[in-house]
Amino acid sequence: MKLLRYQDKSGHVHLGAQHADGKVTLVEGELLGKHHDTGKPADVHELLAPIEPRDIICIGLNYRKHAAEGGQPIPEFPVVFMKNSGTLQDPGKPIILPRTLTSDSVDYECELAVIIGKPCYNVKRDEALSYVLGYTCANDVSARDWQMKYGGTQWCRGKTFATFCPLGPVITTADEIPNPNALAIKTVLNGQVMQDWNTNDMIFDVPTLIEFLSGSTKLAAGTVILTGTPHGVGGARKPPVFLQPGDTVSIEIEKIGTLTNPVVAEAH
Repeated sequence: MKLLRYQDKSGHVHLGAQHADGKVTLVEGELLGKHHDTGKPADVHELLAPIEPRDIICIGLNYRKHAAEGGQPIPEFPVVFMKNSGTLQDPGKPIILPRTLTSDSVDYECELAVIIGKPCYNVKRDEALSYVLGYTCANDVSARDWQMKYGGTQWCRGKTFATFCPLGPVITTADEIPNPNALAIKTVLNGQVMQDWNTNDMIFDVPTLIEFLSGSTKLAAGTVILTGTPHGVGGARKPPVFLQPGDTVSIEIEKIGTLTNPVVAEAH
């Protein structure tokens, strides 16, 4: 099933199921609990991010060719950082380039996002996927100057500006993606393909990440894990390609769909 969240014309938030013909029907119940497709047409007025995450845990340098393009060694353990809930952005709404804490080096990163569906603690690798509700597209938007130069050696400052975590458009449930490490993934910027690879290039695959992140650590239901980006990011290009006002950036992942956001500058 492809699950989504939306507002109706009255502003009420609902769950929906997207079907192969593009139609959406109303889903009753809880995203992280029991739910069922009613088959009734959904009154979709505005599409929302498919989940409001409990936590957003991110993995850096998790594709072999991406590590290589940045001249970084293959990490021995997953590289972990966090985004706060204020980074969440809906499909179709703008990525806002920061101007109060100014950055002119804002980059795109297509990523497979994993949605944890039930509490997760010391989970073994061979059981890890049974804790997954589903998968969605993510854009790990990154201000490279704040990430690398001004963030006190930590990545979080450059990764945590408002709107820097678009998610969507749907959650494809885990039963439809038995192997999350066999998916085509790409970024398209203003119609030009910038990243075009496969999740099979992950250094630490999804089960390994869940085992590692839940080790001596409690992951709540509703936790979203961003699993890293493949090569082709703007900051590694010569010359660099960074997001500009007026751009449109899309993240496409096989079996999930396309997450598209325009780009604007923060109002002063």
